[in-house]
Amino acid sequence: EADYLHYCPNETIGGVEFDFIPEVDVPLVADFSSSILSQPLDVGRFGLIYAGAQKNIGPAGLTVVIVREALLGNAIPATPSMLDYKTHADAGSMYNTPPTYAWYLSGLVFQWLKEQGGLEAIARLNQAKSDKLYHYIDNSGFYSNPVAVNNRSRMNVPFTLADAALDKEFLQQAEERRLLNLKGHRSVGGMRASLYNAVPMAAVDALIEFMQDFAQRRG
Repeated sequence: EADYLHYCPNETIGGVEFDFIPEVDVPLVADFSSSILSQPLDVGRFGLIYAGAQKNIGPAGLTVVIVREALLGNAIPATPSMLDYKTHADAGSMYNTPPTYAWYLSGLVFQWLKEQGGLEAIARLNQAKSDKLYHYIDNSGFYSNPVAVNNRSRMNVPFTLADAALDKEFLQQAEERRLLNLKGHRSVGGMRASLYNAVPMAAVDALIEFMQDFAQRRG
């Protein structure tokens, strides 16, 4: 008897991703902040999609909203005007001064995506990047990923070392090779490699090469 169903298709901390869109009889609402533009998406199956720009679109401070017109105008009376999607829809997204530079940079990203071949091409690349890293982790005998294969994220790949006491050394040596921001979220520890659209296959290859070298020396 819910009015809507809200879910997050990709969870960044644990590296879990839905490989399907839920079938429901109420409007489907989704937070696509970490996976929007990573593959083609049938927006017609959703009542509302929202996504922070900071992962795959552009700079932080910009949010993209795709909402069915039929859902506009139903905000509860206490909703501030700035938080009512109808306010922004009626004003053509110009109700207040927009973050123009973030808009501009996001436009450059959209153009870049087209030049890469569009969402179909970027989806193939994203799948190939994550498949390569997961394959190495699963067969390394030194690193591990706890997520079931069908639920693994293409965007965020968490992994642990055979000995957690080596974590600090791993991160330090990774930074020396310009492999940055690999520390896992504080709630789960370990490591996490984020493979957003802008990350090229060469970066995945460099990470795997370092992981192999580290495992040979410290395993």
